[in-house]
Amino acid sequence: MTEKRGLNLKKRKIAWGITGSGDRLVETIEVMEKINTRFKKALDLRVYLSKAGKQVVERYKLMDELREDFSVVLVEVDSNSPFLAGKLQTGVFEFLLIAPATSNTVAKISTGIADSMLSNAAIMALKTFIPVYVMPSDLKEGIIETRLPNGRNLKIRIRKDDAEHARKLAGMEDVFVLETPEEINQVFDKHFGS
Repeated sequence: MTEKRGLNLKKRKIAWGITGSGDRLVETIEVMEKINTRFKKALDLRVYLSKAGKQVVERYKLMDELREDFSVVLVEVDSNSPFLAGKLQTGVFEFLLIAPATSNTVAKISTGIADSMLSNAAIMALKTFIPVYVMPSDLKEGIIETRLPNGRNLKIRIRKDDAEHARKLAGMEDVFVLETPEEINQVFDKHFGS
């Protein structure tokens, strides 16, 4: 007996973590909404907000949009709740995407500190060979311009130390550093086909 193509196909689960960075947050959500629509038949995309991520998403007035466009949106209670790390370790999720990632989260992952939900999830995922994709807000040393929730632009300095943590992260096995929200499309093309 042959099954018809497409029957009994489970959706593949992906965990998307959002930290407390507002830099490129709006653009990242726009990219993720398009990806979610594009791969909706094959993709179960779940959103995990750090405590600071929730604050920033609310400041940008994007929480309702996230909840409308993604079936699961969970907020950090502590480093193990929601139990994202365990779900990654047991293979529930195909990969972890953290975008945007604050310099704090990048530094924690690059030095093995697992005291927040997303840093713990990343470190536990890497222990079980689950790929982790990270888009650091502070990637290269220098001055950048970011957009505030009120629409104004703000110049900020990316410090040498923060850029060094991003470089260290890029050198870690099974960690893939992304520079722009648009590069997230390539991640999903790689895993789901173009």
